[in-house]
Amino acid sequence: MMERIAEASPRFKARMAGVFQLLEAITATFGQVIVRDRLVVAGNAAATAANILGHERLFWLGFASSLIGVAFHIAWALLMYELLKPVHRSLSLLAAFVILVGCAIQAFTSLLYLAPLLILQGGSSLSAFTPEQLQALALIFLKLNAYAFEIDLVFFGFWCVLVGYLIFRSTFLPRILGVLLAIDGLGWATYMYPPLASYLFPFIAAASALAEIPLQLWLVVMGVNPQRWKEQAG
Repeated sequence: MMERIAEASPRFKARMAGVFQLLEAITATFGQVIVRDRLVVAGNAAATAANILGHERLFWLGFASSLIGVAFHIAWALLMYELLKPVHRSLSLLAAFVILVGCAIQAFTSLLYLAPLLILQGGSSLSAFTPEQLQALALIFLKLNAYAFEIDLVFFGFWCVLVGYLIFRSTFLPRILGVLLAIDGLGWATYMYPPLASYLFPFIAAASALAEIPLQLWLVVMGVNPQRWKEQAG
């Protein structure tokens, strides 16, 4: 896979990076935000358990969507590494390592996501627990899933800062995209302290929209200037 990516043209790499960015956003948001928010009733373990068991297919779909999102995220990260490697190889490699750690955490959140359903359907293997205890345990795993997802956002924020700097230093992408992405990354990094991130969430969401959507559109529609990319690579 790495050989095929390396052999592709820079414009193709850029456009595919934009496509995988879009696919990752759709799948991760659907699984970790839309489905979870629809089924989880804050502070009510019994209602949450009833929602999960009553919408088992939707829950499995959310899990599958979250897991597929990890694959899209890895592909996006590899393409961005190849695309920005000519700017600064070591820094681009560091960014790739940071986001791959984030992807590993993202995959772990998918396991935590699935745990509540397995607990609620545990049958005889969990017969020592009362239904109320199983419901409470399932809700705890959903909370752990949410915390793990926030840790993933911190690593994504660090990656955005590094990639934003690389884009700013590049000659083949608009510098403003790098500035906006770095600001976006600082916003996601505030999830190191979730209460602060919750307070700043409207600003984080605005920064994300102003940075990630224009970058995605630019990559898909315009790609990069191949001549300038080759000059910087040389």
